[in-house]
Amino acid sequence: MSVINFAVVGYGGMGSYHVHTIMPKELIHVKGTFDISEERQAVSEEKGHFIYTTYEEVLNDPEVEAVLIATPNDSHKDLAVQALRAGKHVVCEKPVTMNTQELDEILAVSKETGKTFMAHQNRRWDPDFLIVRELYKNKQIGDFFQIESRVQGANGIPGDWRHLKEHGGGMLLDWGVHLLDQLLFMIDSPVKTVAADFSYVLGDEVDDGVATFLTFENGEKVLMEVGTTNFIKLPRWYIKGTKGTAVIEDWDLSGKMVVPTYAPDVVAPTPIQAGVGLTKTMAPPSEEATKVMDLPKGEAEYPEFYQNFYDVVRNQAEPVVKNEEVRRVLKLIETIFEAGEKQQVLPFE
Repeated sequence: MSVINFAVVGYGGMGSYHVHTIMPKELIHVKGTFDISEERQAVSEEKGHFIYTTYEEVLNDPEVEAVLIATPNDSHKDLAVQALRAGKHVVCEKPVTMNTQELDEILAVSKETGKTFMAHQNRRWDPDFLIVRELYKNKQIGDFFQIESRVQGANGIPGDWRHLKEHGGGMLLDWGVHLLDQLLFMIDSPVKTVAADFSYVLGDEVDDGVATFLTFENGEKVLMEVGTTNFIKLPRWYIKGTKGTAVIEDWDLSGKMVVPTYAPDVVAPTPIQAGVGLTKTMAPPSEEATKVMDLPKGEAEYPEFYQNFYDVVRNQAEPVVKNEEVRRVLKLIETIFEAGEKQQVLPFE
């Protein structure tokens, strides 16, 4: 088994995370790193990596087979095209490009050169998503008809360049791209319509939050929300199915399912005092009418990202993260931006 020699371009938070956490040493060897920051280069050198002083040095190194691009979003396209033309395979951080036109340019060069290009959509391996995906497949709460997927925090937009539109900042491109990728990867139906609302309460030129409402041709509906000014968070997942409800509170995987028992002769719910009135509709169901169940285990039936990348390059395997799927997510993001700007419900084609 011959390892793939990588050069890492961008040794910041994500680039260093790839190197020290998720690149398996039995498959990947990091030959060296390049970063425009002398401080980050010094840190990389202390870790024992070879330091490239220019991107041209990376591209001209015959020992480098592949390049990881972990730089601000607006630089992805040019760096990827140059690497592909230099005969390198490419792994690119998300969002893969600023728009679908840029991605199409990359994919044309990838086809022309015969070199692999893959976007790192790592959230397909998140344990909470794998639980939801298992529920979607096994129908323990029936068919999903409404999904709420959220990530929320109270620390504002992270970092520096993520505050700037020219670099592809904002939370739709930072976190929304992950949540949308998960949803489109899971739901076996085309998106039909898109509505969106953006938050700019922190005063930046890019969105500090976004909520989008998607309807799918099979009738499923999704509320996807990203927030950075939420001092009280809503659940990570809230799912309504035809035979029950499921909730996952956070990444600690705390949560449950509540399903009807369909027991015969169930006692009707007792009306409760609701404010200044009574209600039976909103009263809790009688004890024998429902049961609480543990969430199922979720496992990926597909290999880890770098194992798959290795197999694609060495053994012509099928990519787990397909470029046409990445393009579909990027196209959806473009439609969400348009729907938010126009304050209209737009079709998605």
